[in-house]
Amino acid sequence: MSSQDKIYTDYFYHEVDFDKNHFRYQELHIPAGVAPAPLAVPPVLKPDKVDGNDVWFTIESQAGESQILPGHKTKTWGYNAPLLGQTLVLKTGQHVHVALKNSLPELTTYHWHGMEVPGPITDGACHAPVYPGETKNIEFTVNQPAALTWLHAHPCPSTAAQVWMGLAMGVVVTDDNEAKLPIPKSYGVDEFPIILQDRSFHEDNQLDYERDYDPMGVFGNVPMINGVVRPYVDVTTQKVRLLFLGGSNRREWRLHFDKDLVMTQIAGDDSFLAHPVKMTKLLVGPGERLQVVVDFKDYHDGDVVNLYTDDFKLISFKIHQFEPDYSVIPDTLFEPVDPVVDRDREIRYITMDEHNMMNGKQFSMSRIDLKTEVGKAEYWDVKNTNTSDQGMLHPFHIHGGHFLVISRNAHEPNPNEIGVYKDTVEVAPKETVRIKVFYPLTGIFMYHCHVIEHEDAGMMAQIQVYDPKEPDKHYHLMDMATLTKAFAEERGIKESEVWMPGMCTEGFGPEPTTSASTGASMHHEHHAMKMAMPHHEVNASSGASKHEAPKPVVTPHHEPDTSSAASHH
Repeated sequence: MSSQDKIYTDYFYHEVDFDKNHFRYQELHIPAGVAPAPLAVPPVLKPDKVDGNDVWFTIESQAGESQILPGHKTKTWGYNAPLLGQTLVLKTGQHVHVALKNSLPELTTYHWHGMEVPGPITDGACHAPVYPGETKNIEFTVNQPAALTWLHAHPCPSTAAQVWMGLAMGVVVTDDNEAKLPIPKSYGVDEFPIILQDRSFHEDNQLDYERDYDPMGVFGNVPMINGVVRPYVDVTTQKVRLLFLGGSNRREWRLHFDKDLVMTQIAGDDSFLAHPVKMTKLLVGPGERLQVVVDFKDYHDGDVVNLYTDDFKLISFKIHQFEPDYSVIPDTLFEPVDPVVDRDREIRYITMDEHNMMNGKQFSMSRIDLKTEVGKAEYWDVKNTNTSDQGMLHPFHIHGGHFLVISRNAHEPNPNEIGVYKDTVEVAPKETVRIKVFYPLTGIFMYHCHVIEHEDAGMMAQIQVYDPKEPDKHYHLMDMATLTKAFAEERGIKESEVWMPGMCTEGFGPEPTTSASTGASMHHEHHAMKMAMPHHEVNASSGASKHEAPKPVVTPHHEPDTSSAASHH
Protein backbone atom coordinates (compact mmCIF):
# COMPACT_ATOMS: atom_id res chain seq x y z
CA MET A 1 0.00 0.00 0.00
CA SER A 2 1.45 3.37 -1.03
CA SER A 3 1.31 6.46 1.14
CA GLN A 4 -1.43 7.72 -1.21
CA ASP A 5 -3.74 4.80 -0.35
CA LYS A 6 -3.70 4.70 3.47
CA ILE A 7 -6.27 6.91 5.20
CA TYR A 8 -5.80 7.84 8.87
CA THR A 9 -8.97 8.23 10.92
CA ASP A 10 -7.80 9.59 14.28
CA TYR A 11 -6.24 12.79 15.61
CA PHE A 12 -2.99 11.03 16.69
CA TYR A 13 -3.44 12.19 20.30
CA HIS A 14 -5.26 10.71 23.29
CA GLU A 15 -8.68 12.24 23.84
CA VAL A 16 -8.02 12.66 27.57
CA ASP A 17 -5.40 15.29 26.66
CA PHE A 18 -7.70 17.41 24.47
CA ASP A 19 -8.35 20.95 25.65
CA LYS A 20 -12.08 20.24 26.02
CA ASN A 21 -11.25 18.04 29.02
CA HIS A 22 -9.21 20.66 30.87
CA PHE A 23 -9.26 23.95 32.76
CA ARG A 24 -12.41 25.97 32.13
CA TYR A 25 -12.95 24.94 28.54
CA GLN A 26 -15.55 27.07 26.74
CA GLU A 27 -18.00 25.52 24.29
CA LEU A 28 -18.47 27.45 21.06
CA HIS A 29 -21.80 28.97 20.09
CA ILE A 30 -23.28 31.30 17.49
CA PRO A 31 -24.78 34.47 19.02
CA ALA A 32 -28.37 35.30 18.15
CA GLY A 33 -28.93 37.11 14.90
CA VAL A 34 -25.64 36.16 13.20
CA ALA A 35 -26.37 35.28 9.59
CA PRO A 36 -24.13 33.17 7.33
CA ALA A 37 -21.60 35.30 5.45
CA PRO A 38 -18.97 34.62 2.79
CA LEU A 39 -15.57 33.66 4.13
CA ALA A 40 -13.48 36.83 4.18
CA VAL A 41 -10.39 36.25 2.03
CA PRO A 42 -7.68 38.74 3.07
CA PRO A 43 -6.44 40.71 0.07
CA VAL A 44 -2.83 40.32 -0.96
CA LEU A 45 -0.68 43.17 0.34
CA LYS A 46 0.66 45.25 -2.54
CA PRO A 47 4.35 46.17 -2.46
CA ASP A 48 5.37 49.80 -2.23
CA LYS A 49 8.13 49.20 -4.74
CA VAL A 50 9.80 46.40 -6.70
CA ASP A 51 13.30 46.69 -8.09
CA GLY A 52 14.63 43.46 -9.52
CA ASN A 53 14.96 40.99 -6.68
CA ASP A 54 14.26 43.64 -4.03
CA VAL A 55 10.75 44.33 -2.82
CA TRP A 56 9.47 46.93 -0.33
CA PHE A 57 6.37 46.74 1.89
CA THR A 58 4.78 48.81 4.64
CA ILE A 59 3.02 46.95 7.43
CA GLU A 60 0.98 49.27 9.63
CA SER A 61 -0.47 48.26 13.00
CA GLN A 62 -3.70 50.18 13.35
CA ALA A 63 -6.85 50.45 15.45
CA GLY A 64 -10.23 50.14 13.81
CA GLU A 65 -13.77 48.82 14.08
CA SER A 66 -15.14 45.58 12.65
CA GLN A 67 -18.69 44.39 12.06
CA ILE A 68 -18.31 40.93 13.60
CA LEU A 69 -21.70 40.65 15.35
CA PRO A 70 -25.04 42.40 14.65
CA GLY A 71 -25.34 45.81 16.26
CA HIS A 72 -22.35 47.70 17.58
CA LYS A 73 -19.06 47.34 15.74
CA THR A 74 -16.21 45.80 17.71
CA LYS A 75 -13.07 47.81 18.38
CA THR A 76 -10.22 45.77 16.91
CA TRP A 77 -6.61 46.00 15.80
CA GLY A 78 -5.06 44.83 12.57
CA TYR A 79 -2.28 45.13 10.01
CA ASN A 80 -3.20 47.44 7.12
CA ALA A 81 -6.79 46.54 8.03
CA PRO A 82 -9.15 47.01 10.99
CA LEU A 83 -8.85 43.30 11.93
CA LEU A 84 -6.17 40.69 11.23
CA GLY A 85 -4.40 41.84 8.07
CA GLN A 86 -3.69 41.51 4.41
CA THR A 87 -1.77 38.46 3.18
CA LEU A 88 1.91 39.08 2.50
CA VAL A 89 3.20 36.90 -0.36
CA LEU A 90 6.96 36.43 -0.68
CA LYS A 91 9.12 34.32 -2.98
CA THR A 92 12.20 32.36 -2.05
CA GLY A 93 15.29 34.37 -3.02
CA GLN A 94 13.69 37.80 -2.66
CA HIS A 95 15.35 40.50 -0.59
CA VAL A 96 12.55 42.04 1.45
CA HIS A 97 12.46 45.55 2.94
CA VAL A 98 9.67 46.22 5.45
CA ALA A 99 8.65 49.50 7.07
CA LEU A 100 6.99 48.61 10.38
CA LYS A 101 4.64 51.46 11.21
CA ASN A 102 2.89 51.61 14.57
CA SER A 103 -0.31 53.66 14.54
CA LEU A 104 -1.62 52.05 17.72
CA PRO A 105 -1.83 53.90 21.05
CA GLU A 106 0.81 51.63 22.62
CA LEU A 107 4.04 49.88 21.71
CA THR A 108 3.94 46.65 19.78
CA THR A 109 6.32 44.26 18.02
CA TYR A 110 6.20 42.33 14.74
CA HIS A 111 7.17 38.67 15.08
CA TRP A 112 7.75 36.62 11.94
CA HIS A 113 6.48 33.24 13.12
CA GLY A 114 7.99 30.57 10.87
CA MET A 115 10.25 32.94 8.95
CA GLU A 116 13.98 32.34 9.16
CA VAL A 117 15.23 35.84 9.85
CA PRO A 118 18.02 37.18 12.13
CA GLY A 119 17.35 37.79 15.78
CA PRO A 120 16.51 39.45 17.99
CA ILE A 121 15.45 42.65 16.18
CA THR A 122 14.28 41.38 12.79
CA ASP A 123 12.64 38.34 14.43
CA GLY A 124 10.43 40.88 16.16
CA ALA A 125 9.80 39.48 19.62
CA CYS A 126 9.91 41.56 22.81
CA HIS A 127 13.39 42.97 22.13
CA ALA A 128 12.20 44.91 19.09
CA PRO A 129 9.53 47.37 20.26
CA VAL A 130 8.07 49.88 17.85
CA TYR A 131 6.57 52.75 19.82
CA PRO A 132 3.37 54.67 18.96
CA GLY A 133 3.84 56.94 15.97
CA GLU A 134 7.15 55.32 15.13
CA THR A 135 8.29 53.50 11.98
CA LYS A 136 11.21 51.10 11.99
CA ASN A 137 12.76 49.47 8.96
CA ILE A 138 13.98 45.91 8.68
CA GLU A 139 15.20 43.79 5.79
CA PHE A 140 15.89 40.12 5.19
CA THR A 141 16.40 37.61 2.42
CA VAL A 142 13.87 34.81 2.00
CA ASN A 143 15.85 31.59 2.06
CA GLN A 144 13.36 28.87 2.89
CA PRO A 145 10.89 26.65 1.03
CA ALA A 146 7.25 27.38 0.27
CA ALA A 147 5.07 27.53 3.39
CA LEU A 148 2.34 29.39 5.23
CA THR A 149 3.99 31.43 7.98
CA TRP A 150 2.49 34.33 9.88
CA LEU A 151 3.11 37.67 11.52
CA HIS A 152 1.81 38.51 14.98
CA ALA A 153 2.47 40.84 17.89
CA HIS A 154 4.94 39.57 20.52
CA PRO A 155 5.52 42.27 23.20
CA CYS A 156 5.82 39.79 26.07
CA PRO A 157 4.16 39.68 28.49
CA SER A 158 1.35 41.36 26.52
CA THR A 159 1.53 39.11 23.47
CA ALA A 160 -1.78 37.40 24.21
CA ALA A 161 -3.66 40.67 24.76
CA GLN A 162 -2.51 42.17 21.46
CA VAL A 163 -3.16 39.00 19.45
CA TRP A 164 -6.62 38.91 21.09
CA MET A 165 -7.26 42.39 19.70
CA GLY A 166 -6.54 41.11 16.18
CA LEU A 167 -2.81 41.47 15.44
CA ALA A 168 -2.20 38.40 13.26
CA MET A 169 -1.81 37.97 9.50
CA GLY A 170 -0.72 35.33 7.03
CA VAL A 171 2.69 35.40 5.33
CA VAL A 172 2.88 33.03 2.36
CA VAL A 173 6.24 31.93 0.97
CA THR A 174 6.24 30.55 -2.57
CA ASP A 175 9.00 28.83 -4.53
CA ASP A 176 9.66 27.06 -7.82
CA ASN A 177 8.88 23.63 -6.37
CA GLU A 178 5.37 24.69 -5.38
CA ALA A 179 4.83 26.27 -8.80
CA LYS A 180 5.42 22.89 -10.45
CA LEU A 181 3.05 20.92 -8.24
CA PRO A 182 -0.41 20.04 -9.69
CA ILE A 183 -2.32 21.47 -6.71
CA PRO A 184 -4.85 24.30 -6.35
CA LYS A 185 -3.07 27.63 -6.23
CA SER A 186 -5.51 30.30 -7.41
CA TYR A 187 -5.77 32.46 -4.30
CA GLY A 188 -9.37 33.14 -3.32
CA VAL A 189 -10.74 30.77 -5.98
CA ASP A 190 -9.49 27.29 -5.09
CA GLU A 191 -6.94 28.24 -2.42
CA PHE A 192 -8.16 29.75 0.86
CA PRO A 193 -6.34 30.81 4.03
CA ILE A 194 -8.30 29.68 7.11
CA ILE A 195 -7.28 31.59 10.24
CA LEU A 196 -8.88 29.71 13.13
CA GLN A 197 -9.64 31.90 16.15
CA ASP A 198 -12.19 32.28 18.96
CA ARG A 199 -13.30 35.32 20.92
CA SER A 200 -15.72 36.31 23.67
CA PHE A 201 -17.77 39.46 23.32
CA HIS A 202 -19.10 41.66 26.11
CA GLU A 203 -21.28 44.78 26.37
CA ASP A 204 -21.86 46.47 23.00
CA ASN A 205 -19.99 43.60 21.27
CA GLN A 206 -16.62 44.66 22.70
CA LEU A 207 -13.58 42.55 23.54
CA ASP A 208 -12.35 42.66 27.13
CA TYR A 209 -9.18 40.61 27.46
CA GLU A 210 -8.54 41.50 31.10
CA ARG A 211 -12.02 40.33 32.02
CA ASP A 212 -11.54 37.06 30.11
CA TYR A 213 -7.98 36.47 31.26
CA ASP A 214 -7.13 33.00 32.50
CA PRO A 215 -3.48 32.07 33.15
CA MET A 216 -4.19 28.54 31.96
CA GLY A 217 -5.15 29.90 28.54
CA VAL A 218 -8.01 32.06 27.29
CA PHE A 219 -10.87 30.44 25.39
CA GLY A 220 -13.39 32.47 23.45
CA ASN A 221 -16.94 31.17 23.10
CA VAL A 222 -17.57 32.47 19.58
CA PRO A 223 -15.71 31.15 16.52
CA MET A 224 -13.96 33.72 14.34
CA ILE A 225 -12.73 32.30 11.03
CA ASN A 226 -10.86 34.98 9.08
CA GLY A 227 -12.85 37.33 11.29
CA VAL A 228 -16.24 35.80 10.29
CA VAL A 229 -18.51 33.98 12.75
CA ARG A 230 -20.62 31.87 10.32
CA PRO A 231 -18.59 31.67 7.11
CA TYR A 232 -19.37 29.78 3.93
CA VAL A 233 -17.26 29.15 0.85
CA ASP A 234 -18.64 29.02 -2.69
CA VAL A 235 -16.91 26.02 -4.26
CA THR A 236 -16.47 26.46 -8.02
CA THR A 237 -13.66 23.94 -8.56
CA GLN A 238 -13.50 20.22 -7.88
CA LYS A 239 -10.47 20.52 -5.64
CA VAL A 240 -9.88 23.15 -2.98
CA ARG A 241 -6.73 23.87 -0.99
CA LEU A 242 -7.18 25.04 2.60
CA LEU A 243 -4.33 26.70 4.49
CA PHE A 244 -5.17 26.25 8.19
CA LEU A 245 -3.54 28.54 10.74
CA GLY A 246 -4.04 27.85 14.45
CA GLY A 247 -4.47 31.46 15.49
CA SER A 248 -6.20 30.96 18.84
CA ASN A 249 -4.57 31.86 22.15
CA ARG A 250 -5.48 28.48 23.64
CA ARG A 251 -8.01 26.46 21.62
CA GLU A 252 -7.16 23.35 19.65
CA TRP A 253 -9.18 22.74 16.49
CA ARG A 254 -10.18 19.12 15.80
CA LEU A 255 -11.33 19.32 12.21
CA HIS A 256 -13.39 16.91 10.14
CA PHE A 257 -15.94 17.10 7.32
CA ASP A 258 -19.40 15.66 6.85
CA LYS A 259 -19.31 11.91 6.16
CA ASP A 260 -15.59 11.89 6.98
CA LEU A 261 -14.65 13.40 3.63
CA VAL A 262 -10.94 12.77 3.14
CA MET A 263 -8.41 15.59 3.46
CA THR A 264 -5.00 15.15 1.85
CA GLN A 265 -2.39 17.02 3.87
CA ILE A 266 0.34 18.41 1.63
CA ALA A 267 2.18 20.88 3.88
CA GLY A 268 3.01 21.65 7.49
CA ASP A 269 4.48 24.62 9.33
CA ASP A 270 7.54 25.49 7.26
CA SER A 271 7.48 23.30 4.15
CA PHE A 272 5.54 20.83 2.10
CA LEU A 273 5.45 17.27 3.37
CA ALA A 274 7.84 14.87 1.70
CA HIS A 275 4.82 12.69 0.92
CA PRO A 276 1.09 13.54 1.13
CA VAL A 277 -0.94 12.04 3.97
CA LYS A 278 -4.66 11.27 3.71
CA MET A 279 -6.85 11.64 6.78
CA THR A 280 -10.40 12.23 7.91
CA LYS A 281 -9.45 14.08 11.12
CA LEU A 282 -6.93 16.85 11.66
CA LEU A 283 -5.84 18.55 14.90
CA VAL A 284 -4.54 22.10 14.55
CA GLY A 285 -2.92 23.44 17.70
CA PRO A 286 -2.05 27.05 18.61
CA GLY A 287 0.64 28.35 16.27
CA GLU A 288 0.54 25.39 13.86
CA ARG A 289 -0.11 25.58 10.13
CA LEU A 290 -1.34 22.66 8.04
CA GLN A 291 -2.37 22.69 4.38
CA VAL A 292 -4.81 20.20 2.90
CA VAL A 293 -6.43 19.50 -0.46
CA VAL A 294 -10.11 18.48 -0.45
CA ASP A 295 -11.65 16.75 -3.47
CA PHE A 296 -15.40 17.38 -3.91
CA LYS A 297 -15.72 15.03 -6.92
CA ASP A 298 -18.62 13.09 -5.36
CA TYR A 299 -20.71 16.21 -4.77
CA HIS A 300 -22.94 18.16 -7.12
CA ASP A 301 -24.33 21.63 -7.72
CA GLY A 302 -26.49 22.59 -4.74
CA ASP A 303 -24.85 20.27 -2.21
CA VAL A 304 -23.46 21.66 1.04
CA VAL A 305 -20.51 20.07 2.86
CA ASN A 306 -19.71 21.23 6.38
CA LEU A 307 -16.40 21.44 8.24
CA TYR A 308 -16.58 20.86 11.99
CA THR A 309 -14.42 21.16 15.07
CA ASP A 310 -15.63 18.30 17.27
CA ASP A 311 -19.41 18.50 16.71
CA PHE A 312 -19.56 22.25 16.09
CA LYS A 313 -20.09 23.44 12.51
CA LEU A 314 -17.39 25.94 11.50
CA ILE A 315 -17.59 26.47 7.74
CA SER A 316 -20.12 25.48 5.06
CA PHE A 317 -18.83 24.68 1.58
CA LYS A 318 -21.55 25.38 -1.00
CA ILE A 319 -20.97 23.28 -4.10
CA HIS A 320 -21.54 24.83 -7.53
CA GLN A 321 -20.94 23.41 -10.98
CA PHE A 322 -17.28 22.70 -11.69
CA GLU A 323 -15.15 21.19 -14.40
CA PRO A 324 -13.65 17.73 -13.80
CA ASP A 325 -10.13 17.79 -12.36
CA TYR A 326 -8.05 14.73 -13.21
CA SER A 327 -4.84 16.00 -11.64
CA VAL A 328 -3.02 13.66 -9.25
CA ILE A 329 -1.08 14.83 -6.22
CA PRO A 330 2.44 13.40 -6.62
CA ASP A 331 3.67 10.83 -4.13
CA THR A 332 6.72 13.04 -3.53
CA LEU A 333 6.09 16.72 -2.86
CA PHE A 334 9.30 17.91 -1.25
CA GLU A 335 12.77 16.66 -0.37
CA PRO A 336 13.70 18.01 3.06
CA VAL A 337 17.34 18.39 3.98
CA ASP A 338 18.09 16.16 6.95
CA PRO A 339 21.22 17.70 8.50
CA VAL A 340 23.80 15.48 10.16
CA VAL A 341 24.30 15.96 13.90
CA ASP A 342 27.92 15.78 15.01
CA ARG A 343 28.55 12.63 17.04
CA ASP A 344 29.88 14.57 20.02
CA ARG A 345 27.04 17.08 19.97
CA GLU A 346 25.09 17.26 23.20
CA ILE A 347 21.38 16.53 23.43
CA ARG A 348 19.39 19.39 24.90
CA TYR A 349 16.79 18.47 27.51
CA ILE A 350 13.93 20.96 27.59
CA THR A 351 11.02 20.69 30.01
CA MET A 352 7.69 22.51 29.98
CA ASP A 353 6.59 22.70 33.60
CA GLU A 354 3.22 23.64 35.10
CA HIS A 355 1.85 26.49 32.95
CA ASN A 356 4.61 29.03 33.44
CA MET A 357 8.11 27.52 33.46
CA MET A 358 10.71 25.93 31.21
CA ASN A 359 13.35 23.83 32.89
CA GLY A 360 12.03 24.97 36.25
CA LYS A 361 12.47 28.68 35.53
CA GLN A 362 10.21 31.53 34.51
CA PHE A 363 11.26 33.62 31.54
CA SER A 364 13.55 36.60 31.87
CA MET A 365 14.14 38.89 28.90
CA SER A 366 17.73 39.55 29.91
CA ARG A 367 18.73 35.93 30.53
CA ILE A 368 20.25 33.71 27.84
CA ASP A 369 19.33 30.10 28.62
CA LEU A 370 21.18 28.26 25.83
CA LYS A 371 23.90 28.92 23.29
CA THR A 372 24.56 27.07 20.04
CA GLU A 373 26.69 27.53 16.94
CA VAL A 374 24.91 28.72 13.81
CA GLY A 375 24.37 26.07 11.15
CA LYS A 376 24.97 23.15 13.54
CA ALA A 377 22.06 20.73 13.89
CA GLU A 378 21.35 19.23 17.30
CA TYR A 379 18.82 17.03 19.05
CA TRP A 380 16.41 18.46 21.60
CA ASP A 381 14.32 16.22 23.83
CA VAL A 382 11.28 18.30 24.72
CA LYS A 383 9.21 16.98 27.62
CA ASN A 384 5.84 18.02 28.97
CA THR A 385 6.27 17.27 32.69
CA ASN A 386 2.58 17.52 33.58
CA THR A 387 0.35 14.46 33.92
CA SER A 388 -2.81 13.87 31.89
CA ASP A 389 -5.08 14.58 34.85
CA GLN A 390 -3.19 17.79 35.68
CA GLY A 391 -1.89 19.02 32.33
CA MET A 392 -2.67 19.50 28.67
CA LEU A 393 -1.07 19.45 25.24
CA HIS A 394 1.66 22.11 25.14
CA PRO A 395 2.52 23.40 21.63
CA PHE A 396 6.30 23.89 21.71
CA HIS A 397 7.57 26.60 19.32
CA ILE A 398 10.98 27.92 18.30
CA HIS A 399 11.77 31.28 16.71
CA GLY A 400 14.22 31.76 13.87
CA GLY A 401 14.72 28.15 12.79
CA HIS A 402 13.01 24.88 12.02
CA PHE A 403 13.14 21.29 13.15
CA LEU A 404 12.34 17.75 12.06
CA VAL A 405 10.31 15.59 14.43
CA ILE A 406 12.36 12.47 15.11
CA SER A 407 10.32 10.52 17.65
CA ARG A 408 7.59 10.59 20.28
CA ASN A 409 8.54 8.66 23.41
CA ALA A 410 11.08 6.80 21.23
CA HIS A 411 8.36 5.75 18.77
CA GLU A 412 7.70 7.06 15.29
CA PRO A 413 6.27 10.58 14.96
CA ASN A 414 2.73 11.19 13.79
CA PRO A 415 2.40 10.35 10.07
CA ASN A 416 1.89 14.01 9.12
CA GLU A 417 5.05 15.05 11.02
CA ILE A 418 7.43 12.94 8.93
CA GLY A 419 9.58 14.67 6.32
CA VAL A 420 8.36 18.21 6.96
CA TYR A 421 9.98 21.30 8.47
CA LYS A 422 8.17 22.44 11.59
CA ASP A 423 8.52 25.19 14.17
CA THR A 424 5.63 24.18 16.44
CA VAL A 425 4.81 20.73 17.80
CA GLU A 426 2.21 19.51 20.28
CA VAL A 427 3.69 17.67 23.27
CA ALA A 428 1.31 15.55 25.33
CA PRO A 429 1.48 15.20 29.13
CA LYS A 430 4.46 13.07 30.22
CA GLU A 431 5.55 12.80 26.61
CA THR A 432 9.05 13.47 25.28
CA VAL A 433 9.33 14.58 21.67
CA ARG A 434 12.77 14.41 20.11
CA ILE A 435 13.35 17.05 17.44
CA LYS A 436 16.34 17.83 15.24
CA VAL A 437 16.78 21.60 15.45
CA PHE A 438 18.57 23.77 12.90
CA TYR A 439 19.23 27.52 13.13
CA PRO A 440 20.51 29.01 9.85
CA LEU A 441 21.07 32.56 11.15
CA THR A 442 22.62 34.21 14.18
CA GLY A 443 20.89 36.12 16.94
CA ILE A 444 18.88 35.63 20.10
CA PHE A 445 15.68 33.65 19.66
CA MET A 446 12.91 32.54 21.98
CA TYR A 447 11.48 29.09 22.39
CA HIS A 448 8.25 28.62 24.30
CA CYS A 449 4.80 27.14 24.66
CA HIS A 450 2.41 28.67 22.12
CA VAL A 451 -0.55 28.69 24.44
CA ILE A 452 0.01 32.41 24.49
CA GLU A 453 -0.98 32.93 28.13
CA HIS A 454 1.65 30.34 29.07
CA GLU A 455 4.46 32.13 27.26
CA ASP A 456 3.35 35.44 28.79
CA ALA A 457 3.38 33.79 32.23
CA GLY A 458 6.95 32.57 31.81
CA MET A 459 6.94 29.26 29.88
CA MET A 460 9.58 30.67 27.58
CA ALA A 461 13.36 30.80 27.30
CA GLN A 462 16.04 32.17 24.95
CA ILE A 463 18.86 30.71 22.90
CA GLN A 464 21.80 32.65 21.48
CA VAL A 465 22.86 31.37 18.08
CA TYR A 466 26.41 32.56 17.49
CA ASP A 467 28.99 32.77 14.75
CA PRO A 468 32.19 31.03 15.99
CA LYS A 469 34.08 34.12 14.87
CA GLU A 470 32.06 36.19 17.34
CA PRO A 471 30.85 33.80 20.06
CA ASP A 472 30.23 36.45 22.70
CA LYS A 473 28.46 39.08 20.65
CA HIS A 474 26.51 41.50 22.84
CA TYR A 475 22.86 42.33 22.13
CA HIS A 476 20.77 45.06 23.73
CA LEU A 477 17.79 43.29 25.29
CA MET A 478 14.49 44.60 26.56
CA ASP A 479 13.61 44.38 30.27
CA MET A 480 10.41 44.56 32.27
CA ALA A 481 11.23 47.91 33.87
CA THR A 482 11.60 49.62 30.48
CA LEU A 483 8.52 47.89 29.08
CA THR A 484 6.38 48.77 32.09
CA LYS A 485 7.45 52.41 32.06
CA ALA A 486 6.59 52.68 28.36
CA PHE A 487 3.12 51.16 28.82
CA ALA A 488 2.44 53.45 31.78
CA GLU A 489 3.36 56.56 29.81
CA GLU A 490 1.32 55.46 26.79
CA ARG A 491 -1.75 54.68 28.89
CA GLY A 492 -1.40 57.81 31.05
CA ILE A 493 -1.29 55.87 34.30
CA LYS A 494 1.19 55.15 37.08
CA GLU A 495 3.62 52.28 36.67
CA SER A 496 2.02 50.67 39.72
CA GLU A 497 -1.30 50.59 37.84
CA VAL A 498 -0.01 48.79 34.74
CA TRP A 499 -1.62 45.40 34.25
CA MET A 500 0.07 42.90 31.97
CA PRO A 501 -0.80 39.20 32.23
CA GLY A 502 2.16 37.10 33.29
CA MET A 503 4.09 40.09 34.56
CA CYS A 504 5.32 38.07 37.53
CA THR A 505 8.38 37.26 35.41
CA GLU A 506 11.55 39.09 36.40
CA GLY A 507 10.08 39.95 39.80
CA PHE A 508 7.27 42.16 38.47
CA GLY A 509 3.59 41.78 39.22
CA PRO A 510 1.93 39.14 41.37
CA GLU A 511 3.48 35.93 42.48
CA PRO A 512 1.94 33.08 40.46
CA THR A 513 -1.14 31.88 42.31
CA THR A 514 -2.56 29.39 39.84
CA SER A 515 -1.51 25.78 40.00
CA ALA A 516 -1.58 23.58 36.93
CA SER A 517 -2.25 20.66 39.24
CA THR A 518 -5.63 22.06 40.21
CA GLY A 519 -6.33 24.69 37.58
CA ALA A 520 -7.62 26.92 40.35
CA SER A 521 -7.12 30.55 39.47
CA MET A 522 -6.55 33.19 42.11
CA HIS A 523 -6.10 35.88 39.49
CA HIS A 524 -7.26 39.33 40.57
CA GLU A 525 -8.63 41.87 38.18
CA HIS A 526 -5.89 44.35 38.95
CA HIS A 527 -2.41 43.67 40.27
CA ALA A 528 0.03 45.80 42.15
CA MET A 529 3.50 46.12 40.73
CA LYS A 530 6.53 44.81 42.58
CA MET A 531 9.99 46.24 42.44
CA ALA A 532 12.38 44.70 39.97
CA MET A 533 14.63 41.99 41.36
CA PRO A 534 18.29 41.81 40.35
CA HIS A 535 19.10 39.42 37.53
CA HIS A 536 21.21 36.40 38.34
CA GLU A 537 24.46 35.50 36.64
CA VAL A 538 23.82 33.07 33.82
CA ASN A 539 25.77 30.22 32.34
CA ALA A 540 24.36 30.56 28.84
CA SER A 541 26.04 27.48 27.46
CA SER A 542 23.86 25.23 29.60
CA GLY A 543 20.96 27.55 30.28
CA ALA A 544 21.47 27.34 34.03
CA SER A 545 21.44 30.22 36.46
CA LYS A 546 23.87 29.88 39.34
CA HIS A 547 21.08 30.89 41.71
CA GLU A 548 18.04 29.25 40.16
CA ALA A 549 16.50 25.90 39.35
CA PRO A 550 18.52 22.97 37.98
CA LYS A 551 19.92 23.40 34.49
CA PRO A 552 18.70 21.50 31.41
CA VAL A 553 20.78 18.34 31.35
CA VAL A 554 22.95 17.76 28.29
CA THR A 555 24.56 14.47 27.35
CA PRO A 556 26.43 13.20 24.30
CA HIS A 557 23.84 12.16 21.76
CA HIS A 558 23.26 8.87 20.05
CA GLU A 559 21.21 8.28 16.93
CA PRO A 560 17.66 7.37 18.00
CA ASP A 561 16.81 3.77 17.22
CA THR A 562 13.27 3.73 15.91
CA SER A 563 13.66 0.68 13.70
CA SER A 564 12.50 -1.70 16.41
CA ALA A 565 10.24 0.67 18.35
CA ALA A 566 6.57 -0.09 18.06
CA SER A 567 4.41 2.75 16.82
CA HIS A 568 2.28 4.37 19.51
CA HIS A 569 -0.68 4.81 17.17
